[in-house]
Amino acid sequence: MNLDKHIRKIPDWPQKGVLFYDVTTVFENKEIFQEAINELVKPFENINIDKVVGIDARGFVLAGVVAYKLKAGLSLVRKKGKLPYKTIQKTYTLEYATETIEMHEDTIKKGEKVLIVDDLVATGGTLMAAIELVESLGGEVVGISCLIDLPFLGGSKKIEKYKKNFLIKYDNEKHF
Repeated sequence: MNLDKHIRKIPDWPQKGVLFYDVTTVFENKEIFQEAINELVKPFENINIDKVVGIDARGFVLAGVVAYKLKAGLSLVRKKGKLPYKTIQKTYTLEYATETIEMHEDTIKKGEKVLIVDDLVATGGTLMAAIELVESLGGEVVGISCLIDLPFLGGSKKIEKYKKNFLIKYDNEKHF
């Protein structure tokens, strides 16, 4: 699968100097979307996963389908103020902003095996915050599966102790 040709790159969005990797074009192509989901699931098919955690917002699209294929539950990590029940929160820094994410305080049970799914890993801030939320609730992160890794931004180094699955890696932004 040549995933790269199905990812739209948008320079200077959401701010100047940032290259945005738009994966909605992957979602729109039924063959590529199905193949991408199968590849996100493959390394984790033989692990008994209780919950798949999807990170707001493109991670939701991927995580829901991955959870279905793995016969697991789905838990959401959302931006602050979007969940209606009692939550736990984590504030972190992105490459271009500071954000706070949260989860319902009862979404992960102690000892549950958790796979975290998102569209990409850049600086790793969002992913590390999600890991901290899951682990603070007593969940065991058994893996991370994402479409894209941007190793030059350092995020994937922060998650070295976890089983990782990336479908494509960009070593720099000069490929655009």
